[in-house]
Amino acid sequence: MAENAIHPELTEGLPPTRELDLESLKALSHPLRVQIVNALSIYGPATASGLAERFGESSGATSYHLRQLERHGFIQEVEGKGTGRERWWERVPGALNIGSSAGKETPAGRSAAHLIFREFRETADRLLVDFTERGPELLPPEWTDASEVTTANARLTLEQLQAFVQAVNSAINTYVIPFRGQQVEGMKAIQIHFNAFPVLDAETAPSPSKSTGDRA
Repeated sequence: MAENAIHPELTEGLPPTRELDLESLKALSHPLRVQIVNALSIYGPATASGLAERFGESSGATSYHLRQLERHGFIQEVEGKGTGRERWWERVPGALNIGSSAGKETPAGRSAAHLIFREFRETADRLLVDFTERGPELLPPEWTDASEVTTANARLTLEQLQAFVQAVNSAINTYVIPFRGQQVEGMKAIQIHFNAFPVLDAETAPSPSKSTGDRA
């Protein structure tokens, strides 16, 4: 996680982003493990039996994957909660960088990162569809009014895209990261999505130094 240049005190003491190495990527790259990490991030601490009910799996399966996630430092047991037979688990604080160099440099890393991204994306898409379809019926109007689902299209240079992403990350560091773990009356779990990427099947603008007459 980058420091907040405007309000550095808001990110002081918060855990840094974890750059996943190849071993960590391979350890996380199982659909149920990604779903477990995602669920603990979204809904908070849970038990193996609670996760099994959520995902339609056996508690033996979720217990096994929880142990593997703990072994590789993705989750930890909640101190002072639960028993030896019914342990509660939570995400280890800190963001995960799935697109680290380890996820780009080898076929195994790229394959693992692709699976992890796909599982996170499928969950995010499902939650967004659920909000747009059922939110107006289930939420008070003030919550739907405060929410935003926006798509914006632009034509940016590489430098402009980098500046935009940096500005958005600064806003996230200011208004999101400091409140990840809060437990206050009236709060709800909130999903925030930000997408900014080149459209691969759209043409790249020609260099200003070239005119159409220069083309072969």
